Amino acid sequence: METTQTPGPRPAESGAPVAKAGAPAPAPARPKREGGVLNAFSHGILVIWAIMVVMPLVWAVMTSFKDDNSIFSSPWSLPGKLHFGNWARAWTDANMSDYFLNTVLVVGGSLIGTLVLGSMAAYVLARFDFPGNRFIYYLFVGGMSFPIMLALVPLFYVVNNMGLLNTIHGLILVYIAYSLPFTVFFLTAFFRTLPTSVAEAAFVDGASHTRTFFQIMLPMARPGLISVGIFNFLGQWNQYMLPTVLNTDPDKRVLTQGLVQLAASQGYKGDWSGLFAGLVMAMLPVLAAYVVFQRQVVAGLTAGALK
Repeated sequence: METTQTPGPRPAESGAPVAKAGAPAPAPARPKREGGVLNAFSHGILVIWAIMVVMPLVWAVMTSFKDDNSIFSSPWSLPGKLHFGNWARAWTDANMSDYFLNTVLVVGGSLIGTLVLGSMAAYVLARFDFPGNRFIYYLFVGGMSFPIMLALVPLFYVVNNMGLLNTIHGLILVYIAYSLPFTVFFLTAFFRTLPTSVAEAAFVDGASHTRTFFQIMLPMARPGLISVGIFNFLGQWNQYMLPTVLNTDPDKRVLTQGLVQLAASQGYKGDWSGLFAGLVMAMLPVLAAYVVFQRQVVAGLTAGALK
């Protein structure tokens, strides 16, 4: 009767380590975490940058609720009592309410006009080929590099000759012209990332160019509109040079002009708490706009990156 022999162990391949009998198997090597030091360094830089940005804002808000003595005696401590009278004094006595209303009218009108005109121009430049298309596009791009300080003197005479000096609507038109180059440049690149099949389907169904733009393409470009709208809002809200030259009427000053006037008047009076209250009033709308639309801003900036 034949017996089946059990095959012996296969010889180890050349170069392969052979474990000794009874020796414990070596533990598998742990994969090294790549970029761990770099990630820690980058996160540390971001934390330091966040502290440098947030701390002055928090300090300004705390100071706006203190009295003048506490501002100098304990500048870094929390207010022992909330002095809401600082805000009321800045809103009424310093005429911040009038400056705030004028700024809302100017920025609101210019922002709407900039988005409407800029989106229409960007859509045409991005979707239609015609003689002079690239020339007009680069003309808008060149407008971004033109320093506004060089145009202040001729702009003053142009606005004055048109009878728009010291007017709200005159300042709105200047803001629109100032913001159009960047708006057209940004939205042209955004409209190019949108699919053309949707617009072609609308044309096949009999939709006009106007209806296709306002009812189909413009809603699809909402992330880009919100992103460029936030950037324009920040620039127009904090604009100081243009209203200083073109708006010398004290009753029609905007918020930046009002803050300079408030700093001069309250500095002489020693009303530092009222000055900080007015500063926070001008700062809050910008922070609120960014906090509300921060997701749309990121979506608009990254749209088309994976196309």
